Amino acid sequence: MKRRGKRVLGIGGAATVAVAAVATAAVVNLQGASEATAAEPSGATGFAAQNGGTTGGAGGKTVRATTGTQIHQALCGRAANSTPIIIEVAGTITIGNTAKVSGSCNTAAGVIELKDISNVTLIGVGSTGVFDQIGIHVRNSKNIILQNLHVKNVKKSNGATSNGGDAIGLESSVSNVWADHLTLEASGGESEGYDGLFDMKSGVKYVTLSYSVLKNSGRGGLVGSSDSDTGNGPVTYHHNYYQNIESRTPLLRAATAHIYNNYYEKLGSSGINPRNGGKALVQNNYFKDSQNVLGTYYTDLKGTWQASGNVLDNVKWTGEGTHAGAGMTSNGTVTVPYTTKLDAGASIPSIVKSTAGHGTGMKTSDGGTTAPNPGTTTPAPGTTTPAPGTTTPAPAPGGTNLSIGAGADGSSKASGSSYGNVIDGNTSTYWQPSGNTGDISVKWSSAKTVGSIVIKEASGSKVTSWKLIDETSGKTISTGTNSGVKTFTPISTKKLTFEVVSATGTTRITEFETYAK
Repeated sequence: MKRRGKRVLGIGGAATVAVAAVATAAVVNLQGASEATAAEPSGATGFAAQNGGTTGGAGGKTVRATTGTQIHQALCGRAANSTPIIIEVAGTITIGNTAKVSGSCNTAAGVIELKDISNVTLIGVGSTGVFDQIGIHVRNSKNIILQNLHVKNVKKSNGATSNGGDAIGLESSVSNVWADHLTLEASGGESEGYDGLFDMKSGVKYVTLSYSVLKNSGRGGLVGSSDSDTGNGPVTYHHNYYQNIESRTPLLRAATAHIYNNYYEKLGSSGINPRNGGKALVQNNYFKDSQNVLGTYYTDLKGTWQASGNVLDNVKWTGEGTHAGAGMTSNGTVTVPYTTKLDAGASIPSIVKSTAGHGTGMKTSDGGTTAPNPGTTTPAPGTTTPAPGTTTPAPAPGGTNLSIGAGADGSSKASGSSYGNVIDGNTSTYWQPSGNTGDISVKWSSAKTVGSIVIKEASGSKVTSWKLIDETSGKTISTGTNSGVKTFTPISTKKLTFEVVSATGTTRITEFETYAK
């Protein structure tokens, strides 16, 4: 783990804060002085880092506020609505202490209004920065950072209301928002007066929600408010903790999302819900005590998902919707324009619970290995998910298995086995060499581009050393000590040979799958 930020003292001991490697600026305390400082943002990730990046108020004056009115005053007291500013929130914000303020911008009473502005960081100080029954509304704005804040119990009915019942709502021509280390919570669902925790609609683009806790709500969040609201996204969600949420984690209408390294616990009805053309790349997440965690639900307008490396821990699937299912099977290809490091799915509960949310010290994970080309997660339905703390197998590649419809031959075969059994898509049939070692090949009439293979063995078979040979060039392109997934620099070939160098038990290969990547 690593911790963002550092504490610096300015002249005379006044607290200061540096943001995004910009020179330290003196804090202006609107009410009271304090030695505590807000943690230092270290840079946006995911889609918020695209489209020119998200830097918030970096380079601007740092102002401290303890009421909602003071936040509005700081926003509207700038020389222009684009003048960079960092607002440290060091108190509890309520509807009662949040009044309308005008100036270089315009705000509203009873809601934190970031409207028609840009270049703002709103960041909590330590365990302060609590928004109690008051939402944060971002509208017609860009380059916004919301960090280390706790927003709770925002209602749209049945009591004091704020922001339409959303804890955080992004709406109408909003771009480049980084929401990080937040705690967003409700105390019930729509019948109790609550709406979404993190909603985006009417043209919201390039957003990242990271290291945040979303809990105790009927609705986690949506991207697109209706089937006609199709101009939103892309969005990245990573290292978030969704706990006791009924649905929408998130709901994607015609939007693309990269969803990785999140921990989902107790999803009541459904989880990730791409629909109406929505697309989700779902990697190395952990789902526990939940149901219908990935698929298209409550509509016939289908979405697309590509899944890999996810862990399912007591996950159920009901008759509602179109599911990814127990194998988390992908139904298409989803790509993102950046690379990232992924933590292993099995490690996500401990990592996320120690880093996510408000007041946790802005800790982050250094990640695991660089993310592979996205693929499908293909544990066979009914197989056991690795227990937490165990090594998650490499994700299976996506796309078409090029071995289906190809030819096969080999060095030898035992009675009752066949070369063709490794390319028939049936794991109940197999090839067995006449001895413990031998080789099996997949061949095509015209050259194919191959960048990964999957070797599957029957029960009792254990290959301990192997080579993969490109028969077109005669070169050994990969080696290994166990079966499973192997990726390599793509080659163009008419024939690939899997040579078993050593094995224990009786070698029986059930499938030799080949993929373009």
